[in-house]
Amino acid sequence: MDLVAPARPESTTRDWHVRELGRQDFRVVWPAMERFTDERPDDQVDELWLVEHDPVFTLGQAGRPEHVLAPGDIPVVRTNRGGQVTYHGPGQIVAYPLIDLRRRKLGVRDFVCRIEQALIDTLATWNIEAARKEGAPGVYVAGAKIGALGLRVRRGCSFHGLAFNVNLDPEPFSRINPCGYQGLQVTSVLECGGPASLAEVAPVLVENLAAQLGLQPEFVPGLPPAMVAAAA
Repeated sequence: MDLVAPARPESTTRDWHVRELGRQDFRVVWPAMERFTDERPDDQVDELWLVEHDPVFTLGQAGRPEHVLAPGDIPVVRTNRGGQVTYHGPGQIVAYPLIDLRRRKLGVRDFVCRIEQALIDTLATWNIEAARKEGAPGVYVAGAKIGALGLRVRRGCSFHGLAFNVNLDPEPFSRINPCGYQGLQVTSVLECGGPASLAEVAPVLVENLAAQLGLQPEFVPGLPPAMVAAAA
């Protein structure tokens, strides 16, 4: 992967509906993402879902069960995203960019690079120096992972997304080989000297994601219709 920061698009030309879902079970949000992606018309406005998940380990398509060492009382869910195993839980912003990449003229590699850059730029707000790592998607501070990526693209549209450690208990990461790497250290915004509040970090992350993707964010209230329909 190219480690050079991508050039920002010249202008923000399309709206991006941003939904704050609060705390949700991953097993509820995942099928809603699938439904949104599979049923979206060509003129569907792209969305960004921000969520804080209940504790869960998720295994990607190529995820090897042996990387889940001792899950204990935390459920393990095999998913159809890319990547190996990771942990989601309270104190972590999980962001799902549901984007028509064809319409944005973005390849998957460029999309990943732009998400990583948005995380790097967000951390720079609090003078936290972060970087990519060759061959290991995500964002790192002094070698410890602070942001993980796991994406899926179907018919040119993206779902799943990124997990950004803000202020979370790192203990569950000791129960797995994070992202398939034995002994990989993880860190958080708070541990690196930044704020503890997800509410403070999330708007900065949204701003930087929008800038990297050439989109104009608009916060919209309520749960996405795909989630409401599932709960009915």
